[in-house]
Amino acid sequence: MKDKSVIIIGAGFAGLSAGIYAQMNNYSSEIYEMHNLPGGLCTSWNRKGYTIDGCIHWLVGSSPKSGMYRLWQEVGVAKGRKFINLEEFKRYECPDGRTLIIYSDIDRLKNHLLEFSPQDEDAIEDFCRDIRMFTSFDQPSDTDPLVKKMQKNIKLGLMMTFRGNKMKKLLRTTAREYFSRFKDPVLREALEEVWVPDFSIMFMLFTLAWLHEKNAGYPLGGSLPMSRALEKRYTELGGKIHYRKKAEKIIVEQDKAVGVLFSDGSKKYSDVVISAADGYSTIFNMLEGKYADEKTKQPYESWKIFPPLVYVGIGVNRSFEQEPKTVSGICYKLNNPIEIAGVEINNLTVHPFNMDPTMAPDGKTSLVVMLPSGYQYWKKVGEDRAEYEKEKDQIAAKIIGALEQRYPGITSQVEVLDVATPLTFERYTGNWQGSFEGWLITPENSYTLMKRMSQTLPGLQNFYMCGQWVEPGGGLPTSVMSGRRLVKTLCREDKKKFNTSIV
Repeated sequence: MKDKSVIIIGAGFAGLSAGIYAQMNNYSSEIYEMHNLPGGLCTSWNRKGYTIDGCIHWLVGSSPKSGMYRLWQEVGVAKGRKFINLEEFKRYECPDGRTLIIYSDIDRLKNHLLEFSPQDEDAIEDFCRDIRMFTSFDQPSDTDPLVKKMQKNIKLGLMMTFRGNKMKKLLRTTAREYFSRFKDPVLREALEEVWVPDFSIMFMLFTLAWLHEKNAGYPLGGSLPMSRALEKRYTELGGKIHYRKKAEKIIVEQDKAVGVLFSDGSKKYSDVVISAADGYSTIFNMLEGKYADEKTKQPYESWKIFPPLVYVGIGVNRSFEQEPKTVSGICYKLNNPIEIAGVEINNLTVHPFNMDPTMAPDGKTSLVVMLPSGYQYWKKVGEDRAEYEKEKDQIAAKIIGALEQRYPGITSQVEVLDVATPLTFERYTGNWQGSFEGWLITPENSYTLMKRMSQTLPGLQNFYMCGQWVEPGGGLPTSVMSGRRLVKTLCREDKKKFNTSIV
């Protein structure tokens, strides 16, 4: 006999994870997804034999030694998944002829940086020391054996005692602020290209620490197979997914969420409603803003979001086997800047998927170029479909022209060109302003890491939220932990033990 019935809106990583843990704990859940595929932003698409991957570069917790690996076992991602650990995070080919390489190995990175800019020895020493500080960080888990959990808690306690103030300072320092102390202007610019300048530097340090520990590997096959793995895990646990079913309104009676009204006019009732969909759409459209107090509204009024993207997928009849294999791509200064959606682009980062043979036919390569772009610009252009398509065609031509600088002859080798805009992200996932990862962690909202955002709304019962809009910083691990945290809360409220299993 199943316990409460649960409706989950959205089949992204957060929604699927919430469903998986709900099924593990004897809730009767159903997921409703407006798209025809699972995974939300963790997706890819095929064009003429080329796979354009829209998400994954690295997956934190890929090492079986990591406590987070257990999460990937629980939701089905780890099973049969092969991860590769790349030696380079990113390259920056400088206009003065030097090449900056952000190596995954800390010692190799340190030696390279010192050779690149001897005058920045002190800043480089601090940078590498700060990365190393996070290599031993492994969050205690409720699935750890008692002795292991005690060891982790002791280690974490010591770390917070002796390094806590340093960590808080790094959390409240942006990448731009952190790198401002470097004397070499080319090195400063290159380092800012590696990370979102307004994002907390602590997350870059964490990422480089995980790469060093071989705990942020790339999953061969890319994004969609991982989403399919969660879908499979959920349905094998007895869950049901309804695709092409868009939630329009959350049905509320006497301040209790009781069901969902869909865009086709149908309704579905349940004991609990969970939204793993876009936060803005949930709070201000599906619930008409009726349960949004000032604290709930504040992020949407003042917090920074991950910038929306212009995403260009390119299929090239050319082998990139001899090119560096990197986690995040190769960046180079353009001889002639280009304008993309009203923004001048001086540096171009291209990411060849030359480390994954499944992404393109033999001897060919799938490339991705990602550029930050303003949502309002595209909203205006999108009012005229012909103008919108023309703008995308012009962007494609400009990007190929810019790639000619680095890869002469590439124009005649292009077999696929696919341009996605912030409106594309909005259309397929509903993401507010087309943002691909929700809230940035900045000095203004860094306290949310110390005190998590609420997964409920004031005055509304039987309703919960999970996903990137209640977990600043975004990312796939965060989405899974968000769904897990929510179901753990449900179990506590229902006075039942929270159970998990692995596959």
